[in-house]
Amino acid sequence: MIEVHWGQPVVLLTPHAGDAERFGTIEKARYWLRRKWPVSDSARRSAIAKVEAAMECLSPVEDARQAFLAAALSAGFVPAAAGQA
Repeated sequence: MIEVHWGQPVVLLTPHAGDAERFGTIEKARYWLRRKWPVSDSARRSAIAKVEAAMECLSPVEDARQAFLAAALSAGFVPAAAGQA
């Protein structure tokens, strides 16, 4: 598998603890969605599908990124403010 360019890192504050987590690669986003995600909902399932499709070069990475962000908001993650990472 080749590494897929993810663009600017996404920094999110985790639910409850508020720890900053940096998602700099699509591979890390996939790992978290599959192994560490705090909820299992339709937004998560959609994000997994779009991330995996982008990793296989079957759909745009931007679609995967947007689905990941939607799943993060649905799960209670909060985008970190500039300088918080």
